[in-house]
Amino acid sequence: MLRDAFAAFAETFSPDYRRVLLRSVGFAVGLLVALGIGAHYALTYFVALDLRWAEITLDIVAAFGIFIAAIFLVPPVTSLIAGLFLDDVAAQVERGFPGEPEGQPLPIGRSLFLTVKFFGVMLAVNLVALLLLLVPGVNLVVFYVANGYLLGREYFQLAAMRYRDEDEVALLRRHHAGAIFLAGLIIAAVVSVPILNLVTPVFATIFMVRLHKRLSRREY
Repeated sequence: MLRDAFAAFAETFSPDYRRVLLRSVGFAVGLLVALGIGAHYALTYFVALDLRWAEITLDIVAAFGIFIAAIFLVPPVTSLIAGLFLDDVAAQVERGFPGEPEGQPLPIGRSLFLTVKFFGVMLAVNLVALLLLLVPGVNLVVFYVANGYLLGREYFQLAAMRYRDEDEVALLRRHHAGAIFLAGLIIAAVVSVPILNLVTPVFATIFMVRLHKRLSRREY
């Protein structure tokens, strides 16, 4: 698995993926900036202070709070982006395995539904982790365990459904639950590193397509 992770990480920054990586990072940055500006505007609109020093203090605290919140929002934001670029990235990975079956893109409606569901679940879990921020240690456990499970499960499902129907994917996922969870923890570790976490959609997709191929070989 570590070999798949290291190979996926190296491929993420290779020329073959450069275009989709730049698009993915640009989309993620734009979305996070928009969310940050919206949160700051809402805070200054609803909280009015008469004293100048109090306004400056509020701005500093708000900026710090938005930065921390952005760390917890990266997993759901990148999950949303993953659905947009999954097929492009997966198809490129498959070209590196000549002679093996190629996956089929999901129907647009189904892909959109899974992406929105993925985003909603990730958003809810990371908002809970954010609310637990003041509980030392607990928030980190929730962040890594929950994101490890969800990121592994959902990225694997998105990759595997290019080859299998949902029932087959669910069976394969249960059969290899431990390996998929460990892969999810690796993705969660990347997500937790500021700046680097912006490459998550491309890295995680490459990683999970490679992992699915390896696990599929064990089935035969």
